[in-house]
Amino acid sequence: MLGIDLFSGAGGMSLGASQAGIDVVHVVEADRYAAATYLANHRPRYGLFNNDIRKYRAFNIADRDDDGLVIFGGPPCQGFSTSNQRTRTLNNPSNWLFEEFVRVVREFQPDWLVFENVKGILETENGVFVDQLTNSFEKIGYTISYTVLNAEEFGVPQKRGRFFMVGSKHGKKFAFPKPVTIKHVTVNQAIGDLPKLGNGASTCLLSYSRRASSRYAAILRNGLKACNNHLVTRNNELVIERYKHVPQGGNWEDIPEKLMKNYTNRSRCHTGIYRRLISTEPSVVIGNYRKNMLIHPTQNRGLSVREAARLQSFPDSFKFTGSIGFQQQQVGNAVPPMLARAIFSQLVVS
Repeated sequence: MLGIDLFSGAGGMSLGASQAGIDVVHVVEADRYAAATYLANHRPRYGLFNNDIRKYRAFNIADRDDDGLVIFGGPPCQGFSTSNQRTRTLNNPSNWLFEEFVRVVREFQPDWLVFENVKGILETENGVFVDQLTNSFEKIGYTISYTVLNAEEFGVPQKRGRFFMVGSKHGKKFAFPKPVTIKHVTVNQAIGDLPKLGNGASTCLLSYSRRASSRYAAILRNGLKACNNHLVTRNNELVIERYKHVPQGGNWEDIPEKLMKNYTNRSRCHTGIYRRLISTEPSVVIGNYRKNMLIHPTQNRGLSVREAARLQSFPDSFKFTGSIGFQQQQVGNAVPPMLARAIFSQLVVS
């Protein structure tokens, strides 16, 4: 089966599709930094359209009639996030980019479509966007199914719920994959074997200092001797001092008030701010982990790019490009490849 990835980001969904046996032949991504990372890891046959999707048009793809075609992707989801109460409305223009996804599907008429987003899309404006998506796809001939899948139930060491909508051009009702794991992968199993870092560590390539901490880590290492992107933001001493007061599972509420004086109203801090991960559980949602100041479970620093990538289920061979800030954004915005693979593995046998 052939695939086209819309709103690809760094390529987490493409990676999952490829792992399931889908040949991703073309990609659309407006952000040039995410596009550069995509091309550092994937080589789509028909290239990457690095521009606004509103300027994108369908074209002829050789062999699609023989192999079948799936169009997949997730439009920017910040407008649907449950943590975004300010612009989580009909008035946010980013919330309407799903219409471009519908337009591209209408132009290509693929055999399958897979639309991905945050689970908050079900709640935004009482579900109006999901209703409109469903109606739009049904009008152009697709049989629609949708659900929320939890990443930790598919081998990803992260508590991350994602919305998936799947459509068939041939009248098939898609059966979503069942959870594959009862015992969830923990933070320590995911990142415990990575080299220790100091504040602001900036050496991109580091040799592993110990054996793989679990079967999960061994799979992501896949025989490599060293890992890329093991970089961490340099924090000032005040932030480091705050970290020291937060136990595993704790957050900003554990930090003495005298260390939080630069916050105008300390009580309005989000519960995810200054949260230290728990070694023996899957991670909380990675998302914008730099802004949220997620803390390493045993070291007084933030997460490295590679640690966050491990918690997203990216293999260590996957290289993120650009400044550390762009790398952090790319990892946080990505669809966990292992979760995407579960969807596509089910689709190719449907």
